[in-house]
Amino acid sequence: MATTSQRALRLLSLLGARGQWPLGELADRLGVSERTVRRDIETLRLLDYPITTVHGPGGGYRLGTGHTLPPLLFDHDQALAVAVALQTAPSTVFGLGDDAARALTALVQVMPPPLRASMESLRLTRLRNYWEFPAPPIDPAALTTVGAAVRHRRVLVVETLRADGSRPVPGEDGFLPARRVEPHHLAVWAARWYLVAYDVTDGDWRVHRVDRLRTRPTTDRFAPREVPGGDLAQYVMGSHDRGDTPDTWECTGSARLDLPAGTVARWAPGGSVVEHLDADHCRLTLGAWSWAGVAGILATFDADLTDVRPPELVRAFHRIARRWATVPDARDGSGTASSP
Repeated sequence: MATTSQRALRLLSLLGARGQWPLGELADRLGVSERTVRRDIETLRLLDYPITTVHGPGGGYRLGTGHTLPPLLFDHDQALAVAVALQTAPSTVFGLGDDAARALTALVQVMPPPLRASMESLRLTRLRNYWEFPAPPIDPAALTTVGAAVRHRRVLVVETLRADGSRPVPGEDGFLPARRVEPHHLAVWAARWYLVAYDVTDGDWRVHRVDRLRTRPTTDRFAPREVPGGDLAQYVMGSHDRGDTPDTWECTGSARLDLPAGTVARWAPGGSVVEHLDADHCRLTLGAWSWAGVAGILATFDADLTDVRPPELVRAFHRIARRWATVPDARDGSGTASSP
């Protein structure tokens, strides 16, 4: 069983992690009786930690405000989580490499020896996997602007950019006039940052790639709305028009699928593009490190394909079909082919 000091630190960490905790839930998380939790809370109060009691059926305990708490109240698992987060953040946010490294060094230096050893043992080396679907890091200033607008419910004026960061001029392909949107949610999926917003201009919901937007905050407030269907994750993953463009790969191809765009969008890899054709068909454009890789990903949808492009992808499908046609049937113990 943890010592009293270790348990008190864990209790303080839990109280700091969210606004309010029922007594029974704290006891379960700490693996002790409710009486022991009460005793530990009194111990922390004697050390001037502002823990208040909330009475009533939904009551419990919460950490008060207006007091300074000692920094770095991390338990073992939290310390490891911070170490991992600081080392992986630079892959999704531009320019954080040096800052994240300095922050990790500062944390390690002030950690107790056991936690320091754990964090130092978790120095990560990021390796390239050819089946990863990379995303360009995002500008932290853009992320801050959008995040603040979401948090404070302030209308944004947005302009759509090309993949290279330039903005089309009127008359060019891809040009859209500036639009006023209500930014409701900021989401990360497949290493890409998306803004889920209600477009005030045309009265409809949109999913935007944050790195494809130029934003200007306003002081106009808006009331919260519920995303279509009520499920944010399902809405983002099922939206075929997210402002994506195909990532740069050795091989990039496309095909017309006999599936709805929303279905394909949910399961398509990051960095691919789904184009709505009609209620039952869409076009998927994606890349991989080989033409066989592109064909293999398209095959995972288990749907009829037409209008496959380019010819290299068509030939890859034919090669795979010939190769797989020679795969032996499954056989039973007698050596004869088993019935389908």
